Amino acid sequence: MAAEEVLQTVDHYKTEIERLTKELTETTHEKIQAAEYGLVVLEEKLTLKQQYDELEAEYDSLKQELEQLKEGPLLFKNMVYDLSNQFTFFST
Repeated sequence: MAAEEVLQTVDHYKTEIERLTKELTETTHEKIQAAEYGLVVLEEKLTLKQQYDELEAEYDSLKQELEQLKEGPLLFKNMVYDLSNQFTFFST
């Protein structure tokens, strides 16, 4: 009976080793997948950050251009006023 018990114990350990090996392989695979997913997310974040920075720069440029365009009519109005004053001066 002792030999039979030893064989059962050996079989039990073999089964346990197979189970743990399979579990380790699955866990390792899951960790690799998680790392790959993390890299994809990081790359996407960097791409979005670059797009954001570009859009922000374009926004600032357009905002400045709009301010200049808003000032245009006022400058024109002042020029017309100055010219009209000059002509009034010459006509008197």
